Amino acid sequence: MSTLAGTIKTLALRPPIPAGDGGFRRNWTSLPPISVRPSSKCRHSIPPSPQFGGTRPIMRSIRATGRSDQVDGGGNYDFSATDSLKVSWVRLISDFAVANFLPIALIGGMTLGLTNPTLGCLAHRYSLSKFSTFGIFIISGLMLRSEEVGAAVEAWPAGMLGLVSILLLTPFLSRFILKIQLVPQEFITGLAIFCCMPTTLSSGVALTNLVGGNPALALAMTVMSNLLGMILVPISLSNYIGAGAGIDIPTMQLFRSLITTLLVPLIVGKVFRDTFDGVAKYVDQNRRFFSMMSSILLSLVPWIQVSKSRPLFLTVTPVSFAIAIGLGILLHLILLAINTLAVKILSPLFGGKESVFAKKENSRAVIIVASQKTLPVMVAVVDQLNGALGEPGLLVLPCVASHINQIIIDSFLVNLWLRKDAMVTKTKEP
Repeated sequence: MSTLAGTIKTLALRPPIPAGDGGFRRNWTSLPPISVRPSSKCRHSIPPSPQFGGTRPIMRSIRATGRSDQVDGGGNYDFSATDSLKVSWVRLISDFAVANFLPIALIGGMTLGLTNPTLGCLAHRYSLSKFSTFGIFIISGLMLRSEEVGAAVEAWPAGMLGLVSILLLTPFLSRFILKIQLVPQEFITGLAIFCCMPTTLSSGVALTNLVGGNPALALAMTVMSNLLGMILVPISLSNYIGAGAGIDIPTMQLFRSLITTLLVPLIVGKVFRDTFDGVAKYVDQNRRFFSMMSSILLSLVPWIQVSKSRPLFLTVTPVSFAIAIGLGILLHLILLAINTLAVKILSPLFGGKESVFAKKENSRAVIIVASQKTLPVMVAVVDQLNGALGEPGLLVLPCVASHINQIIIDSFLVNLWLRKDAMVTKTKEP
């Protein structure tokens, strides 16, 4: 033994795989070798190694260097793959929530109002809806870029078509909507009021950007329709809604109220943006954040309306609400068809393939923006009517659903256009 001990200076040993490790195999091959040297006191002892913590027992010092990526015969699975799958699902849900923040916020506000109306009623008592509307248009003014408005001058014929459709054609459809009988009738009246509104403040421009349309044209139509809507919305309500309901709407009072609650904060936000260069830079770098803040403020309005009108909602049958939602979807599809047909008809009259209507970036901007209706202005109008056309909560509820549905439908339309563009590009490739 002494001769053998003198001959073998170092023996590299690796411990065997423990049998009682719960079925998991350790990655023992990654451990450093254990040096075994002869000892004068006990030739068969293994001295403590500084690699494993000094005098601590060697078996206590051994640690697995990582999680196992193997599956044993007992049906145990790979923990690292499971964690990766969980991270993927969390990321997928997070991306979906960010991309669909507005409809999620609106549905969340309505759900909270139906389940717990106490806070919503308290917010109504302190007129929180007026402050939220003011904040929405402050943010709109902060995000409004002057250069984008000026770039839309070249496509002014397409912009005029969009304004005529938004402010003159679609309000006329409210007469046909009012002929529909439904209980409660406020659902029908609310959809008729919705037809008289200008276009959306943000979603139309956002979808136009996504599909590669003309964002300057979309923004110009958005700004002009909302500014002109201060004058034309009260007139449309008086001619189409008030006359059909036998109610005289205070046009001048409503006009002054819209000026103070919508136009003034929009101008304030725009002036603040143009006066301070740092503000414009900060807003442009955080446009997603400001869009989310606008969505949160917008969701406060249906939350308050639904909360204070919850007893009335409980009397509404699900069938009536489903019919109102279906009518809102049908209305948006009709608007999409009308605007698409108008673009097709006017394109050959203004130069054919060389006209502004033939350019897909202009036509898509007109079709999307001119087919949408804004919810904040509608809510502000209903709030100023003080119940003249019915219970405000019942008037707003189908319009909230219509606002969400038009965003969802247009999102599918945008995806369809993008796929079509990809197919055209692929066929052109050699």
